[in-house]
Amino acid sequence: MAHKLKITDTTLRDGHQSLWATRMRTADMLPILEKIDAVGYHSLEVWGGATFDVCMRYLNEDPWERLRTLKKYIKRTPLQMLLRGQSLVGYQHYPDDVVEAFVYKMVENGIDIIRIFDALNDLRNFEAPMRAARKTGAHIQAAVVYTVSPVHTTEHYVQTAVQLAQMGAHSICIKDMAGLLTPYRAYELVKLIKENVDLAVQLHSHYVGGLAVGAYLKAAEAGVDVVDTAAVPLAFGSSQPPVETVVRALQETPYDTGLDLGLLFEIAAYFEDLRKSLGYERGVTRINDMRVFEHQVPGGMISNLVTQLEEQKALHRLPEVLAEIPRVRAELGYPPLVTPTSQIVGTQAVLNVLTGQRYKLIPGEVRAYVEGLYGKPPAPIDPEVARKVLGDKEPISCRPADLLEPKMDKIRAEIKDLAEKEEDFISYALFPQVARRFFENRRRPPSQQVESAPAPAPRREQKAGLKEDASMNLQEIKELIKLIDQTAIAEVSLESAGVKVAIRKSAALPPAPVHEQSGVSPASGDTAVAPPAPASTPAPAGEKITDRAGLTAVTAPMVGTFYRAPAPDAPPFVQVGDVVEKGQTLCIIEAMKLMNEIEAEMAGEIVEILVENGQPVEYGQELFLIREK
Repeated sequence: MAHKLKITDTTLRDGHQSLWATRMRTADMLPILEKIDAVGYHSLEVWGGATFDVCMRYLNEDPWERLRTLKKYIKRTPLQMLLRGQSLVGYQHYPDDVVEAFVYKMVENGIDIIRIFDALNDLRNFEAPMRAARKTGAHIQAAVVYTVSPVHTTEHYVQTAVQLAQMGAHSICIKDMAGLLTPYRAYELVKLIKENVDLAVQLHSHYVGGLAVGAYLKAAEAGVDVVDTAAVPLAFGSSQPPVETVVRALQETPYDTGLDLGLLFEIAAYFEDLRKSLGYERGVTRINDMRVFEHQVPGGMISNLVTQLEEQKALHRLPEVLAEIPRVRAELGYPPLVTPTSQIVGTQAVLNVLTGQRYKLIPGEVRAYVEGLYGKPPAPIDPEVARKVLGDKEPISCRPADLLEPKMDKIRAEIKDLAEKEEDFISYALFPQVARRFFENRRRPPSQQVESAPAPAPRREQKAGLKEDASMNLQEIKELIKLIDQTAIAEVSLESAGVKVAIRKSAALPPAPVHEQSGVSPASGDTAVAPPAPASTPAPAGEKITDRAGLTAVTAPMVGTFYRAPAPDAPPFVQVGDVVEKGQTLCIIEAMKLMNEIEAEMAGEIVEILVENGQPVEYGQELFLIREK
């Protein structure tokens, strides 16, 4: 039966997360909120995803204050947010007490609709957030993550939707984060879910492969209740379809949205002026984006790969990485490529390509995934890969969060001197280092406050130098050869949102383990360590050593921030004069929103610490000098 199609606007969350690196400020939003509120949207997605992290990390904004401000100005339209299941708005699983505290406070501060998803469609990872949400009285929208694989059948999606409804969902979302849903498959899937679940169904898709508008139109025919769109200046490309197109396409049909195109274009004009003032390009679907049906990498992840490969003079390797990703994904049990599994698969694929040996280096997130610490893989993991990753260790079979101890009491004790409100404890529980920096900065006079980091320059196709077919560029090859073979640089380092690599140039230098801690498991990586030389006498602590004979330098395997301790109030891992064992943690480098533990490659004495706590470090920068024992 035909019915009016409702629209959720994602401009203030997924739109700028997909195209502007989540850099829209609250002040950028305020002038247009009244008009957006007057449109008559079903809801406004304004919070969650990466917005929480970016507010504190880059914009010097309190995400809780943003939410309260938006609620103050938006009086008619429900506010919606995206929750990553047991990972909340972070990149790891959090204990149940943190989940409950977060959900309670976000509803208290203004969230009306909570869209909850799990990257693996593992129903166990919905339990705690849904239980907490029920207590608040908020609308629970449970999302089925859509992908394409031999095990992701229509029956799988329908059964998952049925089970989520039985768990207490108030509506169901089909979350097509990579734009893989074709129009006729959308019709079939929506129709079957509507027949089996007596709940409203919402469809979320991205324009990556260019099919999302068609999918929305066929979904409307099948009875979908709501679809997600963005204002046209923040649509297309890796974002959602433009609301203006969807509204116009459905005018004078049984599914007419009833929204005022004139008002929508007034709003679009505001965001277009803002886009130009910030220097961002419009969303564009490129040939590599349209190949999403082969590699299934979301458009935003491709953009990050392009940018970082360009910086490492290895842009010509992108086709190899995109070809490797489906192979790794199959071996890891066909996880949908959405946070955090897109980073897990992408990281391993990049390592496989750049090292030239598959699974020679295995990041900690991959180990955690194979061990079951993110949930149950959709299909069995390739046995040979599982042996390489875990050795004789058996994967877990329980709900991953059952292994996590409550931590809110510990959090309150750690940050009580800087916390000003209950929400601060929760911010610190999710992102301790980032939150502490934000709280310290907040206490400074306004004239002395600084942003944690500037917004990245918008990437333009001409600047990237990427041909549409990503073919090999001779000049890029020459620059790469010069970088690796004609300089003192010992490694090629790549780092992006969820993809981080540190590859040693010389096989003569043995690798040292690095722990990439995502909150669930230690990891391994590669630390550059200078070859040992004859012994010498160490200098006293605090003095710079000029004679390095007999000393080994531990260098940063990635760009990031150096921390001497696991938490701000914890004692340092090591001090000058300490004797460390091989494999002992020396420090943490925060990079790519993860706290990466750097380990000693050999037993020895710490004779100098070359970096101050909290100091930014570059790739290859020396961190410690060690005398081998």
